[in-house]
Amino acid sequence: MSAAAGQGLPDTTRGIGESELFELIRDRSFRRGKFTLASGRESEMYFNLKPTMMFPRGARLAAGAFLERIRAEGVDLVGGLEMGAVPLMGSLAAISEMEGRPVRTFFVRKKPKQHGTRELIEGLGPGETLSGSRALILDDVATTGGSILDAARAARDAGASVNAGLVLVDREEGAADNLEREGIRLLSIFRGREFL
Repeated sequence: MSAAAGQGLPDTTRGIGESELFELIRDRSFRRGKFTLASGRESEMYFNLKPTMMFPRGARLAAGAFLERIRAEGVDLVGGLEMGAVPLMGSLAAISEMEGRPVRTFFVRKKPKQHGTRELIEGLGPGETLSGSRALILDDVATTGGSILDAARAARDAGASVNAGLVLVDREEGAADNLEREGIRLLSIFRGREFL
């Protein structure tokens, strides 16, 4: 695996935490068979990362792996589309604060709230905006990159600069190319083929 491709760290440089995270994903979140994905495509591999991201140890390890890469990008905020990114946002915010290097997070609704403030972007306080900020978009897994692109467009419409997305697993089924056409680099902790 090549770090130069921006897809993660070479196996030889993975720390114990990322090796443990890999095992948790393999045991709790990866299945082989015949599956129809959210994109409508069929695949022999399926990742449901919620059982890993919502397991206490998995939440901690995923946040640690993400924070290392987020800090290297030098962004102001990190966000993503509901639902895949939401478990990540809480873990990231809490762990980063505990480490004394807080990372601000937000999430993008698939549709604006139908009541109250009718917000599309959640997590910003009164008077706070994304305008002029550098944002990184997160998701749990990337297939076509559609969720990352939806969140990036909403963040860009709100005035943020977005040029990268980060996922736990890149299934390597077109997301990197689709996002690159929109000026977004795809970074990942793991690649789908590593689990085969």
